[in-house]
Amino acid sequence: MSDLLSLFGWTFLPNLVTGWAQSLYYGITIRAGSPRPTPGSPRYAEHRRRIHILVVTVYLLYTIYEAHYELVVRGSNFYGDLGVSPDASEREIKSRFRRLAALYHPDKVTGQQSQEEVNNYFVHLKTAVDTLTDPVRRFAYERFGVDAVAWTGPNGNGKGGCKTHHDFVMRGAQMLLSYYGLAAAVLYGLGLLGYLTWGRFERWLVLASMFVWEAHTVMSPGRPAVFEKFLNPLLQRVTGVMGRYYLPFQAVALMRKVSLTVYIAISQIGPLLTADTSNGQLVPKNNGAGDDQEELLKQGLERLEMMSKGLDLDTSRLVELEMAPFAGDQEALSSMRGKIKEWLVQNTIKNDPMVRDALGRGLQRRRVDAPAGARGTK
Repeated sequence: MSDLLSLFGWTFLPNLVTGWAQSLYYGITIRAGSPRPTPGSPRYAEHRRRIHILVVTVYLLYTIYEAHYELVVRGSNFYGDLGVSPDASEREIKSRFRRLAALYHPDKVTGQQSQEEVNNYFVHLKTAVDTLTDPVRRFAYERFGVDAVAWTGPNGNGKGGCKTHHDFVMRGAQMLLSYYGLAAAVLYGLGLLGYLTWGRFERWLVLASMFVWEAHTVMSPGRPAVFEKFLNPLLQRVTGVMGRYYLPFQAVALMRKVSLTVYIAISQIGPLLTADTSNGQLVPKNNGAGDDQEELLKQGLERLEMMSKGLDLDTSRLVELEMAPFAGDQEALSSMRGKIKEWLVQNTIKNDPMVRDALGRGLQRRRVDAPAGARGTK
């Protein structure tokens, strides 16, 4: 459902907001009584092009902020639930859990919360401390999120789950290859169907960069330096909240959302960057794609012409070979041509659906009361 709403937003919302923003822009910049640019004029089209680019850019930034809010502000992680930093030691984590257990143990909680909610919350805290005090499970959780907690159990083949760093990395690498393999197949298929022609190289570059960065994040033995030296300090500086940070799996989820949003933005903004508005309409330039298609069509027609000439030459040779026994005999040649002509008429022309339909309509139009052999219509 969220994907459908997102598709609806990207398809209709920017166009609606562009129309409202353009009307508001004219209301502010043009005095009352002065003529406004009319739809279909070059000035009106140029204003619409610039405002649409601005609207889509703002919408792009909003979707990025929304993804950040869902992951970091509204979402949670084991460190935040226990109230410790990602650099906390095993001793600090256990000490914090003991204090939380004294407050939230099912036997000690009294209030309006149901017993089931209390039990579930305590189990969540116990799962968090068990995960973060195990170096291997802590490594997996930071890179793959809460899903990695279930990887320690038996898998679908009945064998034991992941136990070592290598097991978790290999399990995550399989998911990584499946995700980006499917993304590459979809991108390539849309390209074959004629979609996503603008910015084709940039899309593949973004996909390849995302794959390399995510593979480095997943397979790095320690926490990648980009989180410690750049991403988390920048987040804390921008938000002004020291307790907010990105774990690797949260950053991966955010970057996947950003890459998908960038793909859509390229489709929306890219063609408008070089659009021609001189005729009063937004006419995106083909960015070379149309020229390439025209050249391919021309080459295809040339190959088809060469093939038809070759078939015509082969047919002439076969006819000459079949007529070789009658060379010099004009009477036989005339008789053969007559028979070939009759065969063509009987088997090709008369059997044509259009000819047969015309003959049938002609027979239906004859007079019913006409004597045999008479001609005419009703």
